[in-house]
Amino acid sequence: MTHAIDTPDQRVHALRQIMTQRNLDAWLVPSSDPHLSEYLPGHWQGREWLTGFTGSVGTLLVTHDFAGLWVDSRYWVQAEQELRGSGIEMMKVDQGQQILAPVDWLDVNYPGPTTLGLDGTVLPLAAYRAFKARLGERVTIKSDRDLLEEIWVDRPALPQETITAHDEAFVDQTRAERLTRLYQAMNEANADTHLISTLDDIAWLFNLRGSDVDYNPVFLAHALVDAHHTRLFIDQDKVSDALHETLADDGVVLHDYADIRDHLARLPEATRLLIDPARVTLALIQALPAHITRVESFQPTTLAKACKSASEIDHVRAAMARDGAALCRFLCWLDMTLASGDALDELTIDARLTAERTREKHFISRSFPTIAGFNANGALPHYRATEAAHSNIEGQGLLLIDSGAQYLDGTTDITRVIPVGEPTAAQKADYTRVLKGMMALSRTRFPEGIEAPRLDAIARAPLWAAGLDYGHGTGHGVGYCLNVHEGPQVISRGAMPTPQTAMREGMITSIEPGLYRPNQWGIRIENLVANRRVTDGTGIDAEAFLEFETLTLCPIDPRLIERSLLRDDEIAWLDDYHRTVFERLAPTLDDDTRTWLEEKTQPLAR
Repeated sequence: MTHAIDTPDQRVHALRQIMTQRNLDAWLVPSSDPHLSEYLPGHWQGREWLTGFTGSVGTLLVTHDFAGLWVDSRYWVQAEQELRGSGIEMMKVDQGQQILAPVDWLDVNYPGPTTLGLDGTVLPLAAYRAFKARLGERVTIKSDRDLLEEIWVDRPALPQETITAHDEAFVDQTRAERLTRLYQAMNEANADTHLISTLDDIAWLFNLRGSDVDYNPVFLAHALVDAHHTRLFIDQDKVSDALHETLADDGVVLHDYADIRDHLARLPEATRLLIDPARVTLALIQALPAHITRVESFQPTTLAKACKSASEIDHVRAAMARDGAALCRFLCWLDMTLASGDALDELTIDARLTAERTREKHFISRSFPTIAGFNANGALPHYRATEAAHSNIEGQGLLLIDSGAQYLDGTTDITRVIPVGEPTAAQKADYTRVLKGMMALSRTRFPEGIEAPRLDAIARAPLWAAGLDYGHGTGHGVGYCLNVHEGPQVISRGAMPTPQTAMREGMITSIEPGLYRPNQWGIRIENLVANRRVTDGTGIDAEAFLEFETLTLCPIDPRLIERSLLRDDEIAWLDDYHRTVFERLAPTLDDDTRTWLEEKTQPLAR
């Protein structure tokens, strides 16, 4: 097939033709790549190419008489709009169930012998096992082809960006030290070899950074590690001669990116291979010889990476101060622009905010696509303004801005809501209840090791008291000059509490409750926090309990606060936070912005 295919219905039709040739009853397309990444290089954005749906999460199932895209509540409005006219049906699903829900649908609607096709290079091993458990022997799963190769004629090539060493000024452990730490964890698991495919784990382990994936300073690679060989599978053209020599000095041997399956197939018979079924793909496991022993365990680097050292937290504090200064300059400009009546739209918000961050030292890029949603657009948790579809900011309403940046010394993620015109009583009440939830969790102390999902209800309680709720999780882990979303901790009622989600000292997590009024407005308030030992000496055992240190430095707009809904202790916390924001940021700001910040951080307790 050599002609261009321009629309989702044409693309699905072409896919069905190939399915017929391959004797497939159904074809599944997850939002995934061979590294199970959140943000995908263009080469693996097949679900978006097929459907036209631009959200980051969704699973497509195509049969010969049906096509459905399963998305959770964050994307229902967006998917309904973007799928219109495509012939693809939006299927609503609970958050976190996108992978299994299409399989459940297939099980009910195709009760006879069925052949399901999928690309095993982008499916987690754990998901494949879940499929088999649900479908049994009645459904044959064929996973050895990528049908998109046969119809996607202008498919983007793999990225070719340069790989660099992470600046030594911001690295607290050498590559050799991190590898030694990994060897120890492998020994404890009774394994002698370890396969790693997740890109942020590889970047962290080898103290390398890249730009193969938008918003994440990572590069395409697999790693195969044992006590005698450390093999890194990458496009070697991305590596300078000097870096090649440095890696070789640490015992790291480079191999071509595409050779990983060949090396897996040649592992010696006595190999005890450590794998994490949730972090490796089916195709890699199918490449393994039958004679090796698989040791299945949680990936050691994932927890080690999540627990930032004291020096890394120090660097993040510095990055937060610079990020906060950029935000204050932007917000000061925004208030002035709104007051002047000059034309303003959602795209301008993103451009101006990014420009302010670009001025800051050690800036790399945004950490995710900026969400700037005015009024009804703000009610879409993952809204993104485009040239073709965006709103002017005028009249009265709420502007939700969720943004973040990558710096050499940290990763940021913050959400603030700005009133345009005079806020209504209903808007202030909604905002204040969300603020109460954010403060409630920010002030919480908890036993070290508690599963992070169990903390979710604390942020929801003030909203629940008013009969309100929100459909997304409350918090996610954040990397250190790495992915803005990282595990293993996640504060979400939709996540399963497991030992792997335990809260540990040094973890950085977002706290971001929200409230969304469809077709009216959206509110979310987000800070990043670090897990630290209890510090105030009140008799609580600091060896057993942790608390949150708020890292984000940016005022919470007082114009939206309904003071009568806040208790005295909540007002005291907010005043203390604003005092800290002013003290940390004021010395770095120009006169106009400092004056603006002083006004925004005045105590509510006056």
